[in-house]
Amino acid sequence: MSISAAQVKELREMTGAGMMDCKAALTETGGDIEAAVDWLRAKGLSKAAKKAGRVAAEGLVGVAVSGTSAAVVEVNSETDFVARNDAFQQLVKNVAAVAVANGGDRDKTAAAGYPGKSHSVESEVKELVATIGENMNFRRSKALSVSDGVVAPYIHSAIVDGLGKIGVLVALESTGSKDELLKLGRQVAMHVAATNPLALSAEEVDPVVVERERAVYLEQAKESGKPAQVIEKMVEGRIRKFFEESTLLKQAFVVNPDLTVEAAIKAAEATVGAPIKATAFVRFALGEGIEKEETDFAAEVAAAAGAKG
Repeated sequence: MSISAAQVKELREMTGAGMMDCKAALTETGGDIEAAVDWLRAKGLSKAAKKAGRVAAEGLVGVAVSGTSAAVVEVNSETDFVARNDAFQQLVKNVAAVAVANGGDRDKTAAAGYPGKSHSVESEVKELVATIGENMNFRRSKALSVSDGVVAPYIHSAIVDGLGKIGVLVALESTGSKDELLKLGRQVAMHVAATNPLALSAEEVDPVVVERERAVYLEQAKESGKPAQVIEKMVEGRIRKFFEESTLLKQAFVVNPDLTVEAAIKAAEATVGAPIKATAFVRFALGEGIEKEETDFAAEVAAAAGAKG
């Protein structure tokens, strides 16, 4: 029998399960909505949907490297406890590996086949939700690649190899020694983890951000009461300082603060044996930008005590 879109929509609204899962449930149960609900519950898919409303801001960031490409992913859970679960760690490692093969595209990675299974990455996440009993979410992924050189990975606060709280990739193009290039790349990646630069260079900073900074500096400079031409020079000086502090290549290198990152890369060319060009970086910090629900524990306890009374 054919399953209508209306039936799929109704089941999805009742259970919160995915569209394809709802269609499969209805197909298996001959279009019987109630039976389909039970089918989803039996598979743990309806259970996963009920947990989807809970905020998942913990979890792990993972990196994976394949040749001259690498990817970083973030998979969230509700509690830090789950991040120490072997099955969850294996999930994040596998998702990172699949992300490399799919150019870091989050949606393609989610839809791609999960290693060793006959279903997708997204389906594997849902299965683990049902097994572990916490909401989980494959939130994002990104990949970098070079034509000749290395993409150096770094994990800060690593729980196990390749998994932790902050993940960084740095892409360096060079025909020189790959081993020496990788050492340099990891140092630069550690720097990125520590300083969280806005962009690689001044040219790559969002113009909206630059204009906002300029407007602030202009208002500050006007308060000095100095002539317009002096104010203009003051503003330009502060913009230069802003770029020095917020763009990777102009920042003081944490490994050797006497050099900028750009100068350190140039100095490393002697060891690497060829010119080096930093082409990109990416930094994922676990949970950044996720709105976490603030709970007042004392109020919750008082409310519970009041309810019992």
